[in-house]
Parts: sequence; C-alpha cells; structure tokens
Amino acid sequence: MDERPIRAAVAGTGFVGSIHARSARLAGARLVGVAASSPERSQDAAARLGAERGFDTAEELAVSADVDVVHVCTPNYLHVPLARAALAAGKHVICEKPLALDVDGARSLLRSADEAGTSATVPFVYRYYPTLREARERVRAGDTGPLRLIHGTYLQDWLLSAEDDNWRVDEHLGGASRAFADIGSHWCDLAEFVSGHRIARLVAQTATALPERRRGSPGDTFAEGDGRGEIRAVGTEDATVVQFETDHGALGAVVISQVSPGRKNRLWLELDGAAEALVFDQEDPESLWSGRREAATILRRDPASLSPPAARYAGLPAGHPQGYADCFDSFIAEAYEAIATGELAEGLPTFSDGLRAAQITDAVLRSARERSWIDVPVADPAGVGG
Repeated sequence: MDERPIRAAVAGTGFVGSIHARSARLAGARLVGVAASSPERSQDAAARLGAERGFDTAEELAVSADVDVVHVCTPNYLHVPLARAALAAGKHVICEKPLALDVDGARSLLRSADEAGTSATVPFVYRYYPTLREARERVRAGDTGPLRLIHGTYLQDWLLSAEDDNWRVDEHLGGASRAFADIGSHWCDLAEFVSGHRIARLVAQTATALPERRRGSPGDTFAEGDGRGEIRAVGTEDATVVQFETDHGALGAVVISQVSPGRKNRLWLELDGAAEALVFDQEDPESLWSGRREAATILRRDPASLSPPAARYAGLPAGHPQGYADCFDSFIAEAYEAIATGELAEGLPTFSDGLRAAQITDAVLRSARERSWIDVPVADPAGVGG
C-alpha cells in the first residue's frame, strides 16, 4: 500500500470547507491547496487554513495532478460540474450535500463515480455520534421490538429575520429546496440509517415565512445579516412539515425549520418500538434516552458500556464531551481509509446516500406542490444507489 500522505484539496472555504480542511489535516493528509471565490480569497484562505497553496479557481483545483482527493464544499450549483470533473480526472471525491440540485444530477454523479472506480462519499456526519450508533445497534439487535413510530425535528434560527441572508436562499445557487435539502436531508438520513426502514410514501407542506429578504453582503453561514442590501423575493422554503410511511409499516413525522427562535441546531430523532423507545438529541449528544413501560433511563457515552460498533467512535473517556467536529474527524478518517484500502467501513455514507437524499427531497417538493401523497422509490430505478 502506498505510504505517502493523501494529497487533499478543498474547493470552498467557508464554514464547512474550513471544517473539511481541519479534519483532513488531522487525518494525516497533505492539504495541498484550497480554492475560494477569487484568487485573492484563495490565497487568504490558504494562509488561514494551513494549505500549501491557493488555486485561482475551483475548476483548476478539481483536475490538478497534485491532488488525490477533492473536497467539494462550494455553493450547491457547483457540486455536479466540480465533482464530475474531478471524477473524470481520476480523483477521489468527498462532496457536500445536497449532492446535486435534483435527482437526475445526483444519479449522474453516482454513475460517474461507478465508472471512475474511485471513492465518492458524502458527509452525513451525524451518523458518527457514538450514542446514535448505539441506538442503531439496539434497533438491529431487536431490543426495541418492531418500530411503530419514527418522528422528530431539525430546528434552527439562523435565517429568522428578513435581514438574514445567505447564498442558500437563492434557488439558482442552492436549489429549489433550502431548509429541507440543507438540514431535512440530515434528519431523514439518520432516521433511515438508525431504523433500517426506508421512507416509502410521504405528504409534505412547505412554508416561506419571509417572502422577501434583504440581500446581505457575503458572510459566514449562521452569521446575522447586516441589513444593508436590496430587498429581493425569496423562492425557497423556511420550514417543512412531512408525514410519512416506511417500507416496514412504521408511521413518521418530522418538522424542519430555519426560523425557530432560540433553536441553534436542534436535531431530535425518536424511535418508538413495541418494547423500547430511543431518543437522540444532537444538542445533547453525550446521552441516549431509553424509555420502557416500567422506567426511562439515560445512557451516557461511555466506551466501557457501549456496544462495540458504538464504542469504536467513542474516542474520549466518559465525561470528556465529544461533538460535531469529532464526528467530522471520524467521517474523514474513514473516507481516507476507503481511499487507501478500497474497503468501505460499514455505515460510511457514499454518493448512493446522496442520491437517496435527492429522491426524498424531490418527493417533498412534489408533494407540497401537488398537495398529495407521493411514493418514494425504495430502490433506485437506475439500478444503482439507494
């Protein structure tokens, strides 16, 4: 096996790109370069993130002979062209979600990855909380009994005001769905990953609480708006409510919002089985709530008491909190291990999972538009992916 460090490059240097760069370095990669929105910004980002160089453009970075793996962390509309160019150049790709603006784009990227024969992964990093993995193992072992209900929320408030703005608000840059594609996709990925069920049928409503926003100056994700720009119409949703049925007969519901005051990143997932209910709360990830008829208990993240598949991700002793960055580190480490060995760790999210998220998002938008129940493909009709 080649012993030289993986040569990584990151296209997009905002909030998410910075996290990718950090995790790449911690995984032992050479961060050979980054690309931002201009050559000048690329140079500044290279100094800030510890990269060896700033590329003039993301397109140049994607095909550079000096790069083994391309991290695509740009606005959504650039995901397909950059990932496709990198795959065609024989690169491994880690692409942020949504993988593409629509199902066709996501499916085409999955085909491109299959043809290239290189590793292609998507950072659904919430999968890497040890307590979440413990919940998954309890469901798989039958401790919960058959699941009857799967429900929860993913709530944020960073786009609460008409003064708050981000490129994601613009459907030309972020896609037709904003709140659901951005964070609802994470919730659905976890719901399916933990339960082993697939969302088979759904009905959805979307709401644009703020039909107009004041265009903000370019800034960091989650930063409050400065209130100086022109007013523009908003074509993407602020909130979504979805009711669904799974392929194993469970019922479910989820509320997605980026305009819920005081909620910073409240991803809540509850699975109610015949014998046990489990609750994972991303804002309190060191604990897993377990409910039975006779009592409710709290399981703390302790490597000594977790199942082996969960303990694998408990990198610190009990009482030493792990969080979001640790999940990202675990994901990148596994993605790089797949690059080095050709073997995918169980649960590593790939472009197949990115396609699955696009299928659910498409069904949500169609349901909201047609005001009807929509069937969601349980297996991809193209014969590839989820």
